[in-house]
Amino acid sequence: MEMLKIQRNISMNAKEGFDRFIRVKKAKNLSPETIEHYQIDFRYFSEFFDVSQKCDTITLDTYYAYIEHLQNTRKANSITLNTYLGSLRTILYFFMDEGYMERFPIKLLKKERKIKETYTDEELNRVLAKPNLKTCTFAEYRNWVMANYFLGTGNRLKTALNLKIGHIDFENSLIFMGKTKNGRQQLIPMSKTLSKVLQEYLIYRKGTADDYLFCNSHGKQLTRDGTITNIRKYNLSKGITTTSIHAYRHTFAKKWILNGGDIFRLQKILGHSSMDMVKNYVEMFSDDLQKDFDIFNPLDNLSQNKGTLIKM
Repeated sequence: MEMLKIQRNISMNAKEGFDRFIRVKKAKNLSPETIEHYQIDFRYFSEFFDVSQKCDTITLDTYYAYIEHLQNTRKANSITLNTYLGSLRTILYFFMDEGYMERFPIKLLKKERKIKETYTDEELNRVLAKPNLKTCTFAEYRNWVMANYFLGTGNRLKTALNLKIGHIDFENSLIFMGKTKNGRQQLIPMSKTLSKVLQEYLIYRKGTADDYLFCNSHGKQLTRDGTITNIRKYNLSKGITTTSIHAYRHTFAKKWILNGGDIFRLQKILGHSSMDMVKNYVEMFSDDLQKDFDIFNPLDNLSQNKGTLIKM
């Protein structure tokens, strides 16, 4: 059976095609952050390619030349370059689907395996050592609470900063997240330890249900850059050189996996739309999974198997 061919619109130039792409994405209710991401990455492409040209002048050779251009100008690793290329691929596939250009397969760069930064147990013991509430500042105490929160939820920074007091459901041990990276609202469980930490914190923080959970000394919402700086100073004051807030997220994932947690639940808690990132975590922490494997392996622990194997 012969496949139907899409009638190509050869009059559409790349700028016009992209404008229509954005209108379609907005109509599908994509988040403003995602729309901005596409706009930025298309601007990078327009620095290389004259977007007043017709869409059908974009070929596979154009794509390969753009990769070379990015490698020479952006000086970034394959993971970063793939963020630019991934956006362009989505845009170009839209052009193809609409008949603006010939169809050809678009592949991303082979990813370099990048080890995610995590906190060691020693670093966690230091950063989670509770400050003296009688002598410490509110900022120091709040930073300690935030360290507990990030480690106990695996939340991204943006999600945590947009939490309000009313989003914490102590009765059902749940946290409602209204602003996530993918724009979806989400409920995640709250551990008993984190619940106790937040209940005590709110005695000092006070505020109403509509106030932001994490605030500055004046009760105002924390900024992203300000929080990064605060956590960095807090960690350094504890003698910890690891200062990344996102490292708490990686540590949460690592500990979850090493403690035998279900990777499907991990995907939901971290808010990943697919299992790809969770699989990456498992791969990255494979060496840690091998540690003490024989000690915890049920086959090696069955009493009837001890001393019955052939000695080599």
